[in-house]
Amino acid sequence: MSNHDEVLRLEALKKSYNIGQPNEIEVLHGINFAIHRQDFAALIGPSGSGKSTLLNILGLLDQPTSGEIYLLGQPTSQMEDQQRTELRGKSIGFVFQFHHLIQAFTVIENVLMPLMLAHGKPNQQALDRAHDLLKAVGLSQFAQRKASQLSGGQQQRVAIARALITQPALLLADEPTGNLDSQTASEVFELFREVNEQQNCAVLLVTHDPRLSATCDRTIQLVDGRIERDEMKS
Repeated sequence: MSNHDEVLRLEALKKSYNIGQPNEIEVLHGINFAIHRQDFAALIGPSGSGKSTLLNILGLLDQPTSGEIYLLGQPTSQMEDQQRTELRGKSIGFVFQFHHLIQAFTVIENVLMPLMLAHGKPNQQALDRAHDLLKAVGLSQFAQRKASQLSGGQQQRVAIARALITQPALLLADEPTGNLDSQTASEVFELFREVNEQQNCAVLLVTHDPRLSATCDRTIQLVDGRIERDEMKS
């Protein structure tokens, strides 16, 4: 794989809390791995293994104590907060277990939200893209409906469309099917697959569900703050 395809790279990444205190604790102990655009990967590990901490650092929501995280080739540890926020907004899409839609807004307004926050009123191109994404997630007919009128599975699909509106290089999904029934969960999973293949967007799913991780192409297993296994499916 060429470096051109590399979306994210972690080098000797460590994270500690309560630094300098008697109860100082290191949660991540020198993590190294890279994610490429064609990757469809699962991050797994028991509770307390450091998955959430790592996910927050991967998403540039938190900073490592030491080591470096490169996003699209740019080192981020010395960046100003605003630079980091801009890079995150352009390059990473997030989907969480709880979809965090704004219930009083319409579906299309929710999808456009990241662009509206960055650029104000959406232009025609943005509107067209939002409609294309709603079509891709099978919700075209609900564009003008309030988010509060949708089922949980539908709301999660809106959240995926919202995560993709900025055309990110990386989609981070934290337990994205955690509170969906199995039928809806597999539909959402298929949607991630399409995003990965058609939009050249790397997908990293954080999941407790071994069935979900088994269907990914790559599994990164975190145990006690260290990468215990990083395997590609043959």
